[in-house]
Amino acid sequence: MPVGTAGSVKALSPADLRDIGAEIILGNTYHLYLRPGDELIADQGGLHRFCAWDRPILTDSGGFQAFSLSALSRFSEEGVTFRSHLDGSKHLFTPEKVMQIQSNMGSDILMPLDECVAYNTPLDYTARSVDLTTRWAQRSLAAFPYAQDAWPRPLLFAITQGGFFKELRTRSVQQLTELPVDGFAIGGLSVGESREEMYDLLAHTVPLLPADKPRYLMGVGTPLDLIVGISCGIDMFDCVLPTRNARNGTLYTSFGKINIKRREFAQDENSLDPACSCYTCRTFSRAYLRHLFVSGEILALRLNSLHNLTYYQDLMRKARQAVREGKFAAFYAEVTALYDI
Repeated sequence: MPVGTAGSVKALSPADLRDIGAEIILGNTYHLYLRPGDELIADQGGLHRFCAWDRPILTDSGGFQAFSLSALSRFSEEGVTFRSHLDGSKHLFTPEKVMQIQSNMGSDILMPLDECVAYNTPLDYTARSVDLTTRWAQRSLAAFPYAQDAWPRPLLFAITQGGFFKELRTRSVQQLTELPVDGFAIGGLSVGESREEMYDLLAHTVPLLPADKPRYLMGVGTPLDLIVGISCGIDMFDCVLPTRNARNGTLYTSFGKINIKRREFAQDENSLDPACSCYTCRTFSRAYLRHLFVSGEILALRLNSLHNLTYYQDLMRKARQAVREGKFAAFYAEVTALYDI
């Protein structure tokens, strides 16, 4: 899922996203609540109409933003009290309020409020956090403003946590899979741990989740992360990495990762990636892309982002095809050879 934090995937239009085959995008509850406000979005006809996106939207809960802005946040049984990073104003996110905010925006997949803990958080605090996240999920389900047996309706996922303790990851899954939700997410990874630790926890956790409901890994990944996640049984991903790195000049290709700022591309007449069919690769040389970037041209951000998201969408399409054809092991080895460095 391309990440549209503030109702926009940076540097790209909805038409661009449709053209590369994006089927769903992610919006950020915390940021959209603060600006422009969920009630304004509702008055404008909902987030789909507001940002001219006619396909599904998943909105996160704001829990990760409270974690990442921990100096401005305080967790309690009631919810998360935080100060806006924009103007210092004080706000309270409860599980019920987060459901209402996402409903106001017209989200297609709603995420419940959860607590994400930092790497190396002690066992006793992490255990209390797991139980708090479960209680918040129960309250979110009770406040879910749609009849569970109605269809069509938006979906509600639960977010499993547990820090870096396998027994707590198991406990979180056991508690949350008792709830009649539509899918399950794995949260609290890629917060400072090693890649090996993250993969080990994934291999432990994913098989515990129901195979007949979507399994979503939140906020992860590199191309290798995605392929490892798929090998474990993950179905859905989101991450700012492809667009953020694009804006920094780091591009993903069929021959590995490159930095377009490097002098070696200054006179390179080849397309960025001959195996890619995106507009950037069909139209421009590496030399021109480097020129745009080192000149600070806005077009560089657009063309780089377009390519990286195309690469990610193609990677997922190829993974689905490999699974269907029984060739995923070979595909896994191919991607690992490029990105396991």
